Parts: sequence; C-alpha cells; structure tokens
Amino acid sequence: MVDNEIRSAPTTPRGRSKVYGKPRTGGSPIQPIASPSYGGDAPKAPRKPRRIGRKILIGVAIFLVLLLIAGIGGYFWISSKMNNVDAFTDYDGRPAATPGTDWLLVGSDSRAGLSAAERRKLATGKAVGKRTDTMMLLHVPDGDGRPTLVSLPRDSYLPINGHGSDKLNAAYAFGGPKLLTRTVEEVTGIRVDHYMEIGFGGFVGIVDAIGGVEICVKQDIEDEKAGIDLKKGCQVMDGGTALGFVRTRKTGAIPDFDRTERQRQFFSAVVKKAASPGTLLNPFASVPLALSAAESVAVSPGTGVFDLLSLGLAMKGNPLTTAVPVGSLPTINGQAVVKWDNAKANKLFEALEKDQPVPKDVVTK
Repeated sequence: MVDNEIRSAPTTPRGRSKVYGKPRTGGSPIQPIASPSYGGDAPKAPRKPRRIGRKILIGVAIFLVLLLIAGIGGYFWISSKMNNVDAFTDYDGRPAATPGTDWLLVGSDSRAGLSAAERRKLATGKAVGKRTDTMMLLHVPDGDGRPTLVSLPRDSYLPINGHGSDKLNAAYAFGGPKLLTRTVEEVTGIRVDHYMEIGFGGFVGIVDAIGGVEICVKQDIEDEKAGIDLKKGCQVMDGGTALGFVRTRKTGAIPDFDRTERQRQFFSAVVKKAASPGTLLNPFASVPLALSAAESVAVSPGTGVFDLLSLGLAMKGNPLTTAVPVGSLPTINGQAVVKWDNAKANKLFEALEKDQPVPKDVVTK
C-alpha cells in the first residue's frame, strides 16, 4: 500500500514546457496563461490623438505638394505671358560684365491698352506711339550691400551712336530699346544685365493690384493736366493718382529734377510693397499683381520671374536713391538740356562698376 501510494504521488514535471518552450525549474508548477482580470485594470483604448495627428500631417503634406505644383505651374504660366523686348546688341567696345547686377528701368508714355474713357480719367492725352518718360539705372551689389537707384534725366545731352549728340530720350526714338541701352552703357561704362519697361496702363494696373501705395507728399499739388489735387502729407494712392503724382511738373524750382526724385520715391515704395510678405503670401494681391505685371511689363530675353522677385527683395533693403550729378543747364539748338558734371558722374559710375559704395560727395537728389 505504501509503495503504491508512493508510486502514484505526482512528480514534478521535467524538461521543457510545450507551452512556453523554456526549461522548467525543479519546483515550479506550470503556470497557466493569464486571462484578463475583470476586477483589475481595463485594457487601454487605442490612442486616437496619434491617428488624428498623423492625418493632419498627411493633410499638410498633400497641401504643400499641391502648393508646390501650383507654384511651378504658375511660374511657367507667368513666364509664358511675359513680354520680351530685344534690348541688347553686341558692339565693339561694349563694357565687360562687372560684379553685381545692373538693371535699366524705363517708363514710357505708351497709352496702349487704355480705353478712351481711361485716358480721359487718367488725363494722359491722346498721344500715339511711345517715348521714354522715365529712365533709371539700378545696381544691385553682390552679397548684402545696399542697392543704388540712379535717375538718368531724359533731357541729358549725350553722344548717341550714329546720331551725334542729343537728349537721352531721343536714343529710344531713334533706335528703340537697343540704342537706348547702348547709349547708357557707353556713357556710364556699365554693362546692363536686365532691361525692364512699363507703360502708363501697366503702371496703373500694378499699383491697383497691390492695393495702392503710401507716398508722402512734400507740398500741396494741384495739376489739372496730370489729373491730381493732392494735399501735403502721407497718403495711400491708387494707380491713377500715383501716375499723376510722378508725371506732374508743378513742383520744384527745376520741375524735371523734382519729378525724377518723385519717380525714385514711388518706384522704391511700389517694389517694397510688391515684394512684402503681405503681398506675396496673399493670393488676392499676389495673383492680380502677377497677372498685371505679366501683361504690362516688357523685359529683355533671359529676364524671368525669379529675376523680378530678386529685384523686389533687393529693393526692400533701403536702397540709396540719387540722380546723375548735373553740371549745367544750357540751351542747345533752341532746346533746354541737361549736361552732367562729368567728374562727379564718372566717380559715381566707377563705384557702381566696381561694386563699391557710392561716395557721399556725388549723391544728389
């Protein structure tokens, strides 16, 4: 009996568990797989915030991809709509490329695109064709230097290839953008990299597209021919008012000099606002601006959207604005002309050519 009871006593299992596959310890009974305890902690629910966060990230990624595609598409569309004008010619003695980037900015009195009602409203008259009303040379230095915007008086008396000496704006009348660019290059010694031209209609459209521009008027101006009646002080001007402001000759002891100063003031203000985040990141401003610029601005071949954007960003850095130093105001062949102070003018253009700061003694209004 005793032997049978001993033989029938349970023995401790040896070897490996078929359930766990691990060696058993001598006295450890097989432990059953734990089952959920309904009296203890409940299993944790899935973390929904992670799923929501993942969906948000995916949505943002899709949005950015679509934005990139739209941006690339918009870039090519605007580029295809931009007007190109052949403004450069190779000629013996043309200045070599210099540091920095140089733009010739031209405003013409073209009425193209303006209806009869718009011409009456803007007081532009009925003149056909186009003449250069504004000419400025913009130098954007390499690196973080300060851009320089130089007015070139349209009545500047200068040598024009094949036409003797005449007013600067006559170069455009004689040979269009090519001869104008060549004349500027020859008298300044600076090679022009980009040419940009805009007429009256484009001028108005761009200003209206960015919601107007703030200009500080130095004195009351009433000019029926320019269609303006302005009071002294800072004010936001729409396209039509701004056009009259830069065209009027009713201010200053020498009206054309005061006029070129206002043109530089206005150009700087427009470009700064056009390149501001408030415009570029606002589709209700950036899209009309792009459409207006593409239809009304003419640029030299090779000048694209990124070049125009770089121009705008450069002008945000408080550019130096000046005019060519003037030596005298003689009358030649019955016409009042502007003769430069050659010594100071050469000093000014030499600094730009070498991509150096402009000496203070040659800076004028």
